[in-house]
Amino acid sequence: QVQLVESGGGSVQAGGSLRLSCAASGYTFSSDCMAWFRQSPGKEREGVARIYTNSGETYYADSVKGRFTISQDNAKKTVYLQMNSLKPEDTAMYYCASKKGDPWVWCPSWLGYNNWGQGTQVTVSS
Repeated sequence: QVQLVESGGGSVQAGGSLRLSCAASGYTFSSDCMAWFRQSPGKEREGVARIYTNSGETYYADSVKGRFTISQDNAKKTVYLQMNSLKPEDTAMYYCASKKGDPWVWCPSWLGYNNWGQGTQVTVSS
């Protein structure tokens, strides 16, 4: 059974930084798509960042490019989201998600994620 556990959320002032962690268990992690999503009350869930664990290729939402960095540690089966220059608009519940990668197309979209963590809250104040 695949299990994802997020940690690292908290409250920070605008301009500050946080690093989120997602520890995975129950699968290989070597050729998976790992992603971070977020959702605020009244807003639709959006993809933030994703990574293909085989090649290390990353993808980002336009709203976080240049500020957020997704990375992986395959030995620990953990994915991270380093968040810098945080803005109040980044306030949301952040979720870790995963799915099997495709050896041909890798992780081409935000769709199809079928394993989800419970979420960790990030609050950015001004």
